[in-house]
Amino acid sequence: QVTLVESGGGLVQAGGSLRLSCAASGGIVRAYFMAWFRRSPGKEREFVAAQSGSITAHIDPVKGRFTFSRDNAKNTVYLQMDSLKPDDTAVYYCAACRGDLYPAPDQCFSWGQGTQVTVSS
Repeated sequence: QVTLVESGGGLVQAGGSLRLSCAASGGIVRAYFMAWFRRSPGKEREFVAAQSGSITAHIDPVKGRFTFSRDNAKNTVYLQMDSLKPDDTAVYYCAACRGDLYPAPDQCFSWGQGTQVTVSS
């Protein structure tokens, strides 16, 4: 079992920043890679970013604004979100995944509880 606990969401104005954290415990964490997804109101869950080893993937709408990082000693991954836009408003989920670096949700085995990010205009 791998348990993921997220934190760091909140309410910010457009142009602001947030840093999301996802702490993993249990299981064989090193055998998986971590990814971030988000679900906007009225929309389906979408992939945002992931990192496997030194390779990072992200979707174009967040390119240059979101940065994936990790602290192996703490078994924690982070999503630094800068220059936030109202369209970034969503519930953000971290996930432990395997397979393609742009994983579909069914390629992820464990999920965080989600953390709300709200960006006002």
